[in-house]
Amino acid sequence: MSKLKASTAMRRLVRRDKIFVRPGCHDVLSARMAAAAGFEAIGMSGYAVSVSLLGQPDVGLITMSETVRMCRYICNAVDIPVMVDADTGYGGVDNVMRTVDEVIKAGAGGLFIEDQVDPKRCGHVAGKRLISIAEGVAKIRAADKVRRELDEDFVIMARTDGRGALGGSFQESLDRARAFTDAGADIIFPEGLVSVEEIGAMVAATDVPISYNRTGVSPMLGLADLERLGVRMVANATGAFKASTRALVDYSVDYAADHAADDAGQIGATGTDFDLGRFLRPGGGI
Repeated sequence: MSKLKASTAMRRLVRRDKIFVRPGCHDVLSARMAAAAGFEAIGMSGYAVSVSLLGQPDVGLITMSETVRMCRYICNAVDIPVMVDADTGYGGVDNVMRTVDEVIKAGAGGLFIEDQVDPKRCGHVAGKRLISIAEGVAKIRAADKVRRELDEDFVIMARTDGRGALGGSFQESLDRARAFTDAGADIIFPEGLVSVEEIGAMVAATDVPISYNRTGVSPMLGLADLERLGVRMVANATGAFKASTRALVDYSVDYAADHAADDAGQIGATGTDFDLGRFLRPGGGI
């Protein structure tokens, strides 16, 4: 039986009347671990890729080529669909079109583009600036055009930072969500909503599903509460990356404190016989 295309799998998740969680990944190993844990989809985090590849924050330093390369590695390694953080599309309308073309060919199930001015900033920090609604609409229309030519199932998610940008507001976020929906977005990612009331109002006023980023200034609601509000997709973009980073810090500090211990002793000290090799094989599980 032929494997279900990643874009088709992602589209089915977005369209069904059930919430799903999209944990973040930043490389093949983290992607395989998420897949082995039973998640139905994963997201390639722009923040985590920037920090892991460059040791730099999420301020628009990662290039389209670097994103596509990592996307291809991840998509070739897992059987669940990948949603790719494509920042602002890496430029204007022409750049967006090339980005969508390359990400589709890399095997992703979808991508999202945000409406910040370049260089962009992380979604939960101050000082973000927005492009005009007209420019944002042009980018989504361009993405939709390429999607229709190459893979109609490919999911286009539009992120708006209208709530937390300079001069922003909930109404700004909602106006942009509606405009991007009309331009062809399949799902809206309203970054930085700050209350349960705003989440519910955004869901009620938008004609396509909503993706919610459970981090930063936004309420840390449980899955059941988010489903009752009507949220379709829940992102935890950097959770796995922060957990693995914490583990690396703990290991490095402990090992430095007892540098005479050998690797076997360090592994034994954790109380876990961890078989990393199982994740280096296709289909390896937890």
